[in-house]
Amino acid sequence: MEWNIVFFVNSVLLGIGLSMDAFSVSLANGLNEPDMGNKKMCGIAGVFAFFQAAMPMAGWICGHAFVRYFKVLNRFLPWIALVLLLFIGGKMLADGIKNGDAEIKKPGAGPASLLLQGIAASVDDALSVGFIIAEYNFAGAIVCILIIFAVTFAVCMAGLVIGKKFGTKFSNRAAILGGIVLIMIGIEIFVTEVF
Repeated sequence: MEWNIVFFVNSVLLGIGLSMDAFSVSLANGLNEPDMGNKKMCGIAGVFAFFQAAMPMAGWICGHAFVRYFKVLNRFLPWIALVLLLFIGGKMLADGIKNGDAEIKKPGAGPASLLLQGIAASVDDALSVGFIIAEYNFAGAIVCILIIFAVTFAVCMAGLVIGKKFGTKFSNRAAILGGIVLIMIGIEIFVTEVF
């Protein structure tokens, strides 16, 4: 591994690629809660950035420690992401349909839901990236992970802002739209990885 511009550009591109699922989920969260405050937005973006950075680090450790054991688990990751996103998206969809035109009182991204979203959006692709960067030494892996964290945080903040803007126009149906988006993300991850 060499410390050069290619390393940094590749790390930024990895961050952008990995953050797309998290961006979509952030967009759904912004749609679901158009009056979300800056503190909560930073918290949501921070959770996604943490998982998008932690999963490649876990993959890097696995790549160095026990690759042959991880290969068995790898085929279940799309199923895990699908189940988690279907559950969260289905719940948002059901709440939106049940409440109809009434304003939804509860926030869409509570701590438990946010934790599941963070895991589901990162468990597959981000974990696999750890094997891509397995050739990096420890310092290189840490720098790459920090870049992925920063890029994901910025991308998720953008998703939340965009979602909030549209959420003010569609606030009564935002939970339905957000739920559909999460379900579609889960299906896309599953179809892409399994087929």
